[in-house]
Order: sequence, then C-alpha cells, then structure tokens
Amino acid sequence: MMAVVIHNACLLPIDDVMSVREDGWVHVEGDAIAAVGTGPAPCPDGAEMIDAGGDVVMPGLVNPHAHLPMTLFRGLGEDVDDRLFRYVLPMERKFVTPEMVRVGTLLGAYESIEGGVTTIADMYYFEAEVGRALDEAGLRGVVGQTIADFDPPDHKTVDDGFRLVDDLAAAFAGHPRILASIAPHAPYSTDVPVMARVARWADANPGVPVQIHLAEMDSEMEWCRKHHGLRPVAVVEKAGLLRPGLIAAHCLYVDDGEIERMARADVRVAHNARSNAKAGRGIAPVEAMRAAGIPVGIGTDGPMSGNTLDLFSQFGPVSMFQKLLGHSRKPMPAREVIRMATLEGARVLGLDHRIGSLVPGKKADLIRIDLSAPRTQPIYDVYATLIFAAMPSDVRDVMVDGRWIMRERQVQTLERKRVLRDAGQIAATFKAEMARIDGAG
Repeated sequence: MMAVVIHNACLLPIDDVMSVREDGWVHVEGDAIAAVGTGPAPCPDGAEMIDAGGDVVMPGLVNPHAHLPMTLFRGLGEDVDDRLFRYVLPMERKFVTPEMVRVGTLLGAYESIEGGVTTIADMYYFEAEVGRALDEAGLRGVVGQTIADFDPPDHKTVDDGFRLVDDLAAAFAGHPRILASIAPHAPYSTDVPVMARVARWADANPGVPVQIHLAEMDSEMEWCRKHHGLRPVAVVEKAGLLRPGLIAAHCLYVDDGEIERMARADVRVAHNARSNAKAGRGIAPVEAMRAAGIPVGIGTDGPMSGNTLDLFSQFGPVSMFQKLLGHSRKPMPAREVIRMATLEGARVLGLDHRIGSLVPGKKADLIRIDLSAPRTQPIYDVYATLIFAAMPSDVRDVMVDGRWIMRERQVQTLERKRVLRDAGQIAATFKAEMARIDGAG
C-alpha cells in the first residue's frame, strides 16, 4: 500500500476534548496512521496527496450490534402483529442457508460502506459466511456465532453450536480485520447451564468476545422472573457470564443497582435506540450507564427490526431520547454521540487500542464527509450538524486498514449490480412463501 496524505480537512480526531482541527491533515502509511496535524501537510515521496477541500475527516463509524443477513427480511410483514411467528421464524428455518447469509451480508456490507461504517459486530447464523463476506467487502468485523435452544437454522443441538464456534474461531485466527465471537442469544434462549458453558469456553479462549441480547423486552423480564425469580442481569450473573468485555445489546430494563454491577464487571453495551423505539420497548438509560463508566456504542440492530444499517439515522434518536428522559436539551450532547459512534463503540468491542480515533499507530480506518449540502448549512457546531443534519449520502470516501473501499461514492470492493440482483432473487422466494403462508391461513 502506498502512502496517503489527506490535507485541508476539518479534522475530528476524537481526542479527550473532542477537538475540531481546521486545516487538518492525516498521513497514512500502509495500514496505519503515521501522523496527524494542522497547517502545512507533509509530502512524502510517492504519496497520494488528497485535498479534502474542507470536508470532515474522522474515524470510521463503529456499529457494535447488527444482524447483517437480515437485510433480506427488511420491511417484511411490517403491519402484521404476529409477523415474527407467522413469517420470520418459519422462513428462517426454511430459507436461512450459507448462501442466503452470504447474499444478505453483502447487501448489508454495501449499505454500511455507503454510510461510513467501517467496523460491524454481527450476531446471526452461519457466521463463517458473514466473516468471509465482510472480508470480501474490506470491512472490519466481529462475527458472532449465535447459540440458542430454539432450533436455529444452523445447529440442532447446543453441542453443534459450540462446534460451529470452534470452527469459526479457527477460521479467522490471526485475521487482520475479522474477529470471531461467541454469541449466546439471550438469557431466555440459552438459560443458565448454556451461559455457564459459554463462560467456561470464553475462559479457555481469551480474546474471543462474547455477545448477548440482555434486558431487552417485557417477555424476557417475565421469563427470568418465572424461571429464576431474578431479573435478566442477575440471571446472566448467576451463570458467570457477567464478565469483562461482555457485549450486551439493548439493556433497556436495567436499574441503578444493575448498572453498578455491570460497571464493576466491565460489561459493555450496544445501544439500539431506533430499533427499540420502533418495537415500542422503551428507552435505555444511556446517560446513567455512561456516568457509571460503562462504555456504550450505537448499534443498528437487524434490518428486520430497525429497517436500516444507517448509523446517521440512529444519532438523532440517541440524543433526543436521553433529552426526553432528562426533560432538557443538555443530556447527550452531539459530540458525545459522535464519541459513542467511534471511539466508545470501538471500546465496546475491545478494539479501541486499534481503531476509533485518528492517532498515530492506530489502524487507518477513516471517512471523509462532505457537509456542503444546503440542509447542512450554515455550520456553527460540526458535531451537531453530523448528528441532526448529515446523511449517509454525505459520506464521500471510506478507508479501512489503509485501503480505499469507497471513493467519490463508488464502492470499490463489491459489484453493486450483482449484490442487488442476488438479494432480489432471494426476496422473490420470500414473497412467494409469504403468499403461500397467507393462502394456507
């Protein structure tokens, strides 16, 4: 890889004070950031010199919770109350194959690249296919093999699920961008014995993250109360899985005592504001969790739940919902939302030593954003503009590991026509199956 110097930028390095550096520059050598600064930029021999023309240059966005293959379920049965049991679960069991997962992941990867996302943590089935698709797209990923006891598409027994995790960890051992993860689905779908086994597996495989859905919905609260006389956080704790580095998605229903225990255990949280609101589930106490020292990143959840892998559309709800809870404009200021979407999201995934800020020595994962559109003007606070006015279409260039994967809105790593064609073919099969189900009903 050649050297690249991006200069004349509005540089957002994501440092302790969330500084804004006008006339900033970034020097990339190979896959890493060599230097950052302001004023006259260095001109190394043979370097590609890029005049950013005042555009924002900042770290790539981090999505710490997604179900990428579920792009193919996006918008399916939206107005049907029982769509999960009528359509989704039966269709997952019938149609979720390695090929379906590959096609759905590539569609999600394409959407993510266009929206400036450079790192994604995924939880689904046939996760080796997710890892291979993210690798093809040039993205950075944490790929979580789901383990569950509800007859998922890729394993009939928990033992089979653990074998898939072992295979996944072996397949991506030492990969520069793809990290394997074990993902017990949720307390109600894995229960204490399986979660305890996950904890033992994680102890034997340090460096492999654990992902789980936690304290997400009323039915989960009721299940934990009925079967254990406890709340979800306590059930996970009972299993020995409330542990350093646990990536807990959602965490809507956590009280002050649980937040304190999660903070002591060094649990990290993936917050999914838009998906939670769309399901009518509530507002997570993000301000309280962050005040306790819990890192909180901004996730999209699956495209079936939140319909989009666009992090920009999450930013406003993340900020506004905390303002609603606080009855004030002050909670969750714009610059903190951007911190959550970059460095703090990287910390949720245990990757903040490698990505999330523009610091010499870190990986060169960065994006360029054009804020010249009328809807973004004038700019008094660039962070507020990014949160409340910017859109994915404003992202101009995307770099991961020092490699351009999008230039001037053109994705370099995937063929758009092929990605859309393959997704459309599977969607046609889904539509036919929905018609069959409706006819049989």
